[in-house]
Amino acid sequence: MPDPNTPWREAVFSVLDFETTGLDPSANEIISFATVTVAEGRVNVGDARYELVRPRHMPDAESIRIHGLREADLAGAAPLAERLDTLLEALAGRPIVAHVAAVERGFLSAALRESGLEIVNPFVDTALLDLELRRLRRQPPAQTEPIGLSAMASELGLPVHRPHHADGDALTTAQSFIALATHLEEFGAQTVGSLARHSRSEPRPGSPGGLLRRIGLGRSSA
Repeated sequence: MPDPNTPWREAVFSVLDFETTGLDPSANEIISFATVTVAEGRVNVGDARYELVRPRHMPDAESIRIHGLREADLAGAAPLAERLDTLLEALAGRPIVAHVAAVERGFLSAALRESGLEIVNPFVDTALLDLELRRLRRQPPAQTEPIGLSAMASELGLPVHRPHHADGDALTTAQSFIALATHLEEFGAQTVGSLARHSRSEPRPGSPGGLLRRIGLGRSSA
């Protein structure tokens, strides 16, 4: 992993997004994932990864309504155990960036536990970076809870790519991360460690699902 004092523009980050069958990592499953690299403060789509995953239990109608992945789409995909190496290769040695990162952390932890592994990567949460920036700027009205990815990107003046699809959300998150880290530099130099600390600066709710409901996403993943 990079030293926490590494300037963020000198580090390589992996942006991660999951689509899942629900919000509980102990009961629900990953059905797609995407990763995008951010290096030297820029998005590198050349090594972007996107994979469908066949779950043990197919998504229900409410889940399909959100991400659009049907049993017919997933039946021919490989199970997560056969795609885990691809995912870990994209994450190895890098801080992980996600929007409402408690979701990705929870599902990734559950997947790794089945293989006897655990996460050591630091996480950077764009939802909490956005909150920190609002606090520092003292933007009215006072914002005390994170907002959804699409709304945040729009407020940052960024395009929104394929909402509720892992590849589109990963790209939107990557661009938002760069914008937020750049704006936070108005208040001091930002490093891998400072961005990770900003991502822990707000109390976390009891479960990822609770946070998602509070920010009004009503969806299966962050």
